[in-house]
Amino acid sequence: MPKHSWAEPFKIKMVELLKMTTPQQRKKALQQAGYNTFLLKSEDVYIDLLTDSGTSAMSDQQWAGMMLGDEAYAGSKNFYRLEEVVKKYYGFKHLIPTHQGRGAENILSQIMIKKGDVVPGNMYFTTTRLHQELAGATFYDVIIDEAHDSSNLHPFKGNIDINKLDKLVKKFGANKIPYVCVATTVNMAGGQPISMANIKELRKYTAKLGIKVMLDMTRIAENAYFIQQREEGYKRKSIATIVKEICSLTDGATFSGKKDALVNIGGFLALNDDKKFEEASNLVVVYEGLHTYGGLAGRDMEAMATGIIESVNDDHIRARIGQVLYLGDKLNEMNIPIVNPVGGHGIFIDAKKFLPHLKQTQFPAQALAAEIYEDSGVRTMERGIVSAGRNKKTGDHYYPELELVRLTIPRRVYTQAHMDVISESIERVYKNREKIKGLEMIYEPTYLRFFQARFKKR
Repeated sequence: MPKHSWAEPFKIKMVELLKMTTPQQRKKALQQAGYNTFLLKSEDVYIDLLTDSGTSAMSDQQWAGMMLGDEAYAGSKNFYRLEEVVKKYYGFKHLIPTHQGRGAENILSQIMIKKGDVVPGNMYFTTTRLHQELAGATFYDVIIDEAHDSSNLHPFKGNIDINKLDKLVKKFGANKIPYVCVATTVNMAGGQPISMANIKELRKYTAKLGIKVMLDMTRIAENAYFIQQREEGYKRKSIATIVKEICSLTDGATFSGKKDALVNIGGFLALNDDKKFEEASNLVVVYEGLHTYGGLAGRDMEAMATGIIESVNDDHIRARIGQVLYLGDKLNEMNIPIVNPVGGHGIFIDAKKFLPHLKQTQFPAQALAAEIYEDSGVRTMERGIVSAGRNKKTGDHYYPELELVRLTIPRRVYTQAHMDVISESIERVYKNREKIKGLEMIYEPTYLRFFQARFKKR
């Protein structure tokens, strides 16, 4: 049966003109940025795949909503609309807006974690783990082993290994585990989804022990799409229905609206527990703003409410992930080593396989991201040893199995022609991969070093 073409469910009303640079200009820009793509100036970037966070294109309805901003300090009507939308589409009882996802992570960690606690999760995320550690906990990875193998084709590599979780419970005791942190479309594993069956199994296990399940639901709509396409019994269910079912199996969630909800800023903490909501409402005033704005303008909350509604539209999510799959298919045809199956929000190149002549201490993913930018002006980012950071006890690097370069696709921003340019650039770099040299870190900040670290060529 022939494969049908698809097209985006929108038309373009406005364009942003981009600056075109020469290889010499890009080489100079890289040197000034210390070979860290985070330190490049945006105006020097042609196609920006650094992140999908806050970089998506808002719809006409979202922009119209910006004009409806109620900028009252307390009781903004936009808060109550956002609260209503969150209850309708996600089902959580209480809402606390925050300036973005990490604001929610900070508050959740402080109200849930005691010093000496253990927090299991399906692979770490940088800011999530840091907030947990700053609150006094130790993170333990309980994701299935298949997630650490970029070539493994398991359809749900984001699944939690219940046996690994059970070993932690037996070692530390259930009273030392305040919650299990469950991420949808696991970022550090390459945007890999978790199955509904696995979430149900986790819920059944934790319920017997009184352990909470807290969701990192930043890209939940993308995860719902993979459940719809890959899991038995969900083919005929809508994305909105699947999203709400996932949420119903948890006790609360952190959310960055800058991804699924298609806004440039904003997030929230959602809870079902009345007492924890009271604690969080008190802390949000300290760190973010009043509990009815949480560091956001009324217009931001209005745009996020509309974005949530748009995010669970089946046509939208089909086109969004379709573009990611299009780029993944092209790179697979070129035999570029990427994480498969292709995930929801981007393509992840396996830098260990791409640059086998470099040791992990030579930062191969960081070096590869720099080379791609120098070739074409395409900005990507490292997700490997630099992002993993250091063990606070030993001072040594963490050595993740996956050493990846992330090509994160913003929503509703680029065309298929841009995807072609990206793939052709990576193919050129791949053909000259043996000439790529490793890097040496010459500046390292204390926290989240991948944002500001600087390097030089060896």
